[in-house]
Amino acid sequence: MPSDTPRLTKNQAVVLNALKHGDTPMTAYEILGLEEVREAGLKAPLTIYRALDKLMEAGLVHRLETLNAFVACERCPHPGPAGFAICEKCRKTVELTLTDCEAHLTENARRAGFRVDAMNVEMRGLCADCQSS
Repeated sequence: MPSDTPRLTKNQAVVLNALKHGDTPMTAYEILGLEEVREAGLKAPLTIYRALDKLMEAGLVHRLETLNAFVACERCPHPGPAGFAICEKCRKTVELTLTDCEAHLTENARRAGFRVDAMNVEMRGLCADCQSS
């Protein structure tokens, strides 16, 4: 964890740990359904959402818009924005660095008269394991 990352609360640490040990992106309700999360005393969806919001602010968690789910950041801190390759069959997700891609997309948008305020790149397809099965 970067040294400038704020100290995590117990709830934030529990949620981050659940995401780090998960095989696929998880919704707040899936996180809430985990035994270790319930045993830690987290019982309400709002508690999970609050922890996720703070973890996203700290750059430790990403929200996948197309899945309405969350993943732990694999490359903290980022040199630039992150993108994701999401397997449509098994939901395995790979985090990608988009430094060069961001500049290209932003410039194309600027030429079209569009101001980019946020960028979210999510590619869907099949992972290597699912392609071979």
